[in-house]
Amino acid sequence: MNIFSRVIDIINANMNAMLDKAENPEKMLRMMIQEMEDTLIELKSSCASSMAEGAKLERAVKEAEEAAERWEKRAMLAISKGKEDLAREALAEKLQAKKDAELNLKSLEENRTTVAESRKDIARLEEKLSESKARFRIIKEKQERAKNEKKMRESIQRDTEARFSEMESRIDRMNAENNLSRGFEDIEKSEEIERELEALKRKAGI
Repeated sequence: MNIFSRVIDIINANMNAMLDKAENPEKMLRMMIQEMEDTLIELKSSCASSMAEGAKLERAVKEAEEAAERWEKRAMLAISKGKEDLAREALAEKLQAKKDAELNLKSLEENRTTVAESRKDIARLEEKLSESKARFRIIKEKQERAKNEKKMRESIQRDTEARFSEMESRIDRMNAENNLSRGFEDIEKSEEIERELEALKRKAGI
């Protein structure tokens, strides 16, 4: 596939539809951007070569036109000297120079058309590339937000679990302390009852 066919395919591609069907939109978009960048380099190189060729054709046209003028002047000089055969040869060279100028001018016009189309393709491809890079940034930012939100949820969950665990430990300690206090209260109450009982016995003379 030549470069111009690739440019047409890229420009006409429905990016949204392709990304919607892709299993990994980020990877596909990265590949598409790379393809666009490579194609853009080739397209600019081709356009630069065409422009250089156009400059050569412009010089060739100018040189052929100047040559035609020189041969016409020589033909006139030959006629003024009565040398018609020499004038005919000069006129033949003039006609060939004019023909060369016309052919080069036609090639130059075709070249200018090619350069103009290349510049349009470059502009459209650069616009498509800019859109693709913007889309890529959006996807990356979306993924980054999703990653950060996941981290935040996990952090909140860990903090919540830690708080619940700390609360359970605190409740367990409080229960243990309450049980210990009740145990001592029972002992103290039992001892007091025993003292009261002994006092009653003494009163009763037992």
